[in-house]
Amino acid sequence: MKNQTAINEFILLGFSYGLQVQTLLYLVLLVTYVVTITENVIIIFVVKSNHQLQKPMYYFLGNLSFLEIWYVTVTLPRYLCGFWSQSMTISFSSCMTQLYFFISLICTECVLLAVMAYDRYLAVCHPLRYPAIMTHNSCFQLSILAWVGGFSISLVKVSFISRLTFCGPQIINHFFCDISPVLNLSCTDTSLAEAVDFALALVILLVPLLIIVFSYCCILSTILHMPSAHGRNKAFSTCTSHFTVVIIFFSSTLFMYARPRRIQPFNLNKTVSVFYAVFTPALNPLIYCLRNKEVKEILRKMISTSCSAH
Repeated sequence: MKNQTAINEFILLGFSYGLQVQTLLYLVLLVTYVVTITENVIIIFVVKSNHQLQKPMYYFLGNLSFLEIWYVTVTLPRYLCGFWSQSMTISFSSCMTQLYFFISLICTECVLLAVMAYDRYLAVCHPLRYPAIMTHNSCFQLSILAWVGGFSISLVKVSFISRLTFCGPQIINHFFCDISPVLNLSCTDTSLAEAVDFALALVILLVPLLIIVFSYCCILSTILHMPSAHGRNKAFSTCTSHFTVVIIFFSSTLFMYARPRRIQPFNLNKTVSVFYAVFTPALNPLIYCLRNKEVKEILRKMISTSCSAH
């Protein structure tokens, strides 16, 4: 029988490996966190400080980098500090706060990736109308839509989860407060919370994904009808990095969140979570920079200028 006394704090189980493996994992996560913050700060700085990059595509890339900084900061520092201090407890209010911001950032990234796909669709399929449509105000409004939409949907999700009663055992089989591990601790009926979570997950995942698929179908059709090989290569090069990020992000988030019922805890879920919550934010700046000639050229000039100054 479950202990029916409501609890007000949880224990994050983390990773159930030996001490040596956990220590190695701790170091990997710490380095990954530092690298992720550094990469994304550099991208924001480069985009803001170079007139050549004052374009809608890079404006949205700066938004994405800003989001990635908070994405890893919501989860990793809490786990790293807890592992170091050997205190993996987290209060109910802190858990709900962490859950709210983490889901908000996931939802925001879904919309932001769709906005970036729409931007590429306009640039490739309607190049003459692109400057008139993608004005500074339009970019600002689309980015606000992504942030407000993501945080609003998360608020509804978490408000239903926070109303549940949680009983012992109080161990969350995860390294942060995520939806399914938290729902598994509830001793009251979770069917309404699960239904709301599933419905909103479908909306925030599938609607942006449909926009992305439609945009790339139009982009592909336009590229294939281009007479010049140089034009086709240039169009492909501006889209491949974003498309790669979309595949990585949506494949993992659909696996984790587009399910009609809460997921029973097992280690594969934590492995997938580490991939999309930790390593993806570290990979995204590399994908965008390595595939983007403008960004690579500006970074090369900045590094050479810095080296010559010293």
